[in-house]
Amino acid sequence: MIKSIAEDQHVCVCPCVDSPDMHATAGRAHPAVVDPSSKPPVPNDFRPVEDDKTNAGFFFRPPCYLPQPQDALPVQEKGDMGPIGPWATGRVDWGPLSGLTGTRPVVDKYSIARYSEGDWRAHNKEILDISDTEKHKANLIDWNGRQCLEQTQADVDKNQEDNTKRLQQRQTEIHRWKCELERAIAAASEEIGFMEEQRRRLKQASSVLTLPESIAGECLERRTGRMDSELVRDEVEDELIKELALCSEIRDIFSRTLKDIEIQLEEDKTAKQRLEVDWSDKTVSHDIDSINVALNNRSTTLLFKPGAVCFPDEQSTTDFWEHFTRETLMEGEATRKRSVTLRGTLDAILNNAARDLRTQADKVELALAKRIACTEEVTSKLENELKQVLQRLADVEDLIRDLRAAIRRMDNPMKKAQTRLDSRLLRPRVENCRDAPHFGLIEEVKSIAENIAALQAQLNQAELSQTNLMKARSTLEREIMMKRKTLEIDRDRTKRIRSYYPSAAALQGH
Repeated sequence: MIKSIAEDQHVCVCPCVDSPDMHATAGRAHPAVVDPSSKPPVPNDFRPVEDDKTNAGFFFRPPCYLPQPQDALPVQEKGDMGPIGPWATGRVDWGPLSGLTGTRPVVDKYSIARYSEGDWRAHNKEILDISDTEKHKANLIDWNGRQCLEQTQADVDKNQEDNTKRLQQRQTEIHRWKCELERAIAAASEEIGFMEEQRRRLKQASSVLTLPESIAGECLERRTGRMDSELVRDEVEDELIKELALCSEIRDIFSRTLKDIEIQLEEDKTAKQRLEVDWSDKTVSHDIDSINVALNNRSTTLLFKPGAVCFPDEQSTTDFWEHFTRETLMEGEATRKRSVTLRGTLDAILNNAARDLRTQADKVELALAKRIACTEEVTSKLENELKQVLQRLADVEDLIRDLRAAIRRMDNPMKKAQTRLDSRLLRPRVENCRDAPHFGLIEEVKSIAENIAALQAQLNQAELSQTNLMKARSTLEREIMMKRKTLEIDRDRTKRIRSYYPSAAALQGH
């Protein structure tokens, strides 16, 4: 019996049997420590437990169907019996029914009895013991099963609660990183908008830059229309050439900066796309974990998924997952900082370019104003000189007219004196003497001739002066004409062209 009980202890394979806490929660002792022959572990109606007090003062006698004390005593033989007869003892032979070597009685026409009463009572005891053993095993299985049910249900509930908490923590962590990604995506989108605006501004500035280039080139081309001595390499010419060189240099800087902006925009968009992909994955993961957190044992979407317990090769670890997200955020932030730096550089480039262009334009305007003022001054001076030359020319012409008239007026006195001398030469003989009148007339003719010569000399000088004055007038008139042409180019055309020079705000791309 003890051996069967020890064997029965190995019937239940549930791990919950060995737990001492489980015994405490059950409120009952382990069935393996109870002797099934002394007291059954679970009383029932089919086998009531006798009270020890009832038979305390009496000798315990087993029931008649169980082995009796006398069955252990040796059997008294009443005489020899042969193998043949109604009460024959039979012969020693192998018994196929009992499976043991024993005595098989002879079957004759009087009886078919094979076993004795002791065998019958031992058989009853064996059957009852087997029943008790099986009931004990059933009690063990019942106790172990219920303990296993309670423990497994508690373990399942605890595991579900723990995993729900883990899923909630994971959901919170994913939500935190998703918020970080959303802020990074918003910052990246804002930075891309700023970069797009700066690119538009740079293109606008490059487009506006063609206006100063055209103005400077047009001014240089217009000033090539100056004539002769006015075609000089003056300060205005130098400043216009500097302005063209500055425009060319600024355009080269704008072209390089525009390429840098295009490259930076591609990097910004790539970083934003990586952030959006990571955010999209985390959104899907957050939604999946939210659904998993909301699941319970009464959910209608529960299904068996046998293949879900495997670990796919492409699954990542939590460390790599966090490292990937941090790396994505750090790369996005680094790209955004480079973009901010480039925007600052571009803003400085645009401001410096506008300042340099406006400074050079002011220099051109100042040089042009000085040149126009100087040209106007010399033109006014030449005009005054021309007026004086014309006045002198008019005076010389009047003088020439007067001198010629004076020379013509000397003809009659010369004729008169010569006629007198010629008439006096007609005096006869001694009367034709060199007297005082004759010397006076000769002196008069000489004086008139000298006067005429002086007048003629003055006339020649006056005519020479007239010629020179006419040349000076022609030269002055040509110079004045060239100066006026220069003034027309510088003051009327160049200044009007320069009036369309763009403002500093336009040059900055605004």
